[in-house]
Amino acid sequence: MPAYLRELLGARELLFTWTKRDFRVRYSQSVLGAAWAILQPLSLMVIFSVIFSMFIKVPTDGIPYPIFAYTALLPWSFLTNSLSSAIPSLVNNMNLVSKIYFPREILPLSAILVGFADFMVASSIFVIMLLIYRVPLGPCIVLLPLALTVQIVLTFGISLAASAINVFYRDVRFVIPLALQIWMYLSPVIYPVNLVPEKLLPIYFLNPMAVLIDTYRRVILLNQMPDWPHLGLAALISFSLTIVAYRYFKRAEREFADLI
Repeated sequence: MPAYLRELLGARELLFTWTKRDFRVRYSQSVLGAAWAILQPLSLMVIFSVIFSMFIKVPTDGIPYPIFAYTALLPWSFLTNSLSSAIPSLVNNMNLVSKIYFPREILPLSAILVGFADFMVASSIFVIMLLIYRVPLGPCIVLLPLALTVQIVLTFGISLAASAINVFYRDVRFVIPLALQIWMYLSPVIYPVNLVPEKLLPIYFLNPMAVLIDTYRRVILLNQMPDWPHLGLAALISFSLTIVAYRYFKRAEREFADLI
């Protein structure tokens, strides 16, 4: 792992250049440009607000449902957008992978960084919503980067494993949309954690995104400390997954050029 990270650090200029290129390509010849990064979580928030605050009353502990949902949809959109771009990144850039040597993990990592740029753009609407709904930010907000770091590590680990597997088995591209849809319902995106039966919580919180979304709501909306045991477990799962996935990725990359 130290050797892998040193190699990646040495190629940081290529990583940043490729990230800027990906960001420009994504929104080139687009009328709305980067505004598309806002439209996805915003439109889902509107739909969920109509359904789950007007037709089906979902308890939110006094928090207006639009901001309750948007707090979860922001990181969830970051995850899904990153994985949707990172997993096929090796196959989509087959000319580079087969002809030029560079740390191949740059391709999925670049997709994650572009997803993070979209996340920051979409966060501008979130700041406006905090002002509209008069949600005060307390000292617990300083823990937000911690949750975001764990999520980035989790996303990187999944991207490394799935992008490498996608080179060998192209079925992965069909599995990912279904898996992400199921994963969303297994995470508290549209409902609060307190609706989950208490006896199922130990199993439920094995899902790192369930813990992270709960943490985002705690530190931003409720000014509460995270659930440290579960957040620690989510961090352990995320970092362990990334270490295992990175080792697998580096072993598999020897065959990428031949298979692609």
